[in-house]
Amino acid sequence: MVVYLSMNQINIQYYKTRYAHFILGSFENKLCLLDFRYRKLRTTVDNRLKKGFDAEFIEQDNEILKNTRKQLDEYFDMTRKEFDIPIITVGTDFQKNVWKALLKVPYGSTFSYLELAKDIKNEKAVRAVASANGANAIGLIIPCHRIIGTNGELTGYGGGLALKKRLLKLENNLFMS
Repeated sequence: MVVYLSMNQINIQYYKTRYAHFILGSFENKLCLLDFRYRKLRTTVDNRLKKGFDAEFIEQDNEILKNTRKQLDEYFDMTRKEFDIPIITVGTDFQKNVWKALLKVPYGSTFSYLELAKDIKNEKAVRAVASANGANAIGLIIPCHRIIGTNGELTGYGGGLALKKRLLKLENNLFMS
């Protein structure tokens, strides 16, 4: 029997804030994971990252994760509107296009899934856009919480709708200061 050992590692840390309990991960000095520790898709997201990077999770801190925690604290304290952490994603080309479009949604704003589909020039892909949104592993920085239903209603969110509402309220308050 031949055993292959992965040489790559994704450094992870758990980080609890007053908003949520997160899992953070970095790979090759870039953030690859900023997600809810207890979300339903936790195993699916983790396995996609492990497979995509041919890596294992190792609970170990580093500068990227420290900087991420610092910037998260500033975001939740309403002193940061933009993140400047290098990121790396694992997903299909379609998912990556959706995530790139999400990065353009300004703080304090919301877009509908339909608007996001139009932004990537694929108006009929509303459900696929919603699915890609849900597969996002770098929440807050890739702001999937800013996407709402076409009717203006809050729809699915990995951290739950109550948290989505709190985050949108937090961001709207950023512009009041």
